[in-house]
Amino acid sequence: MSDWYLYIVRCSDGSLYTGITKDIDRRIDEHNHGSKGAAYTRSHRPVILVYQESCNSRSEATIRESEIKKLSKNEKELMIKKI
Repeated sequence: MSDWYLYIVRCSDGSLYTGITKDIDRRIDEHNHGSKGAAYTRSHRPVILVYQESCNSRSEATIRESEIKKLSKNEKELMIKKI
């Protein structure tokens, strides 16, 4: 079982948000209901999980997050469709 996950959520306006977490269900709930959700997603609720990857460490998840954040929205959409 992985310790860390990279995830992408689709916001209510169709935009995509990428993040990392140890607990995806908790994090999605925070994005949708809590004050601990990212500032961006707090103003673009609700969000739905559209992609996730398992990572072996926080470092690996952070590196992967950085790689994905450099992609265009179209490239991210293609990646999401492949799952």
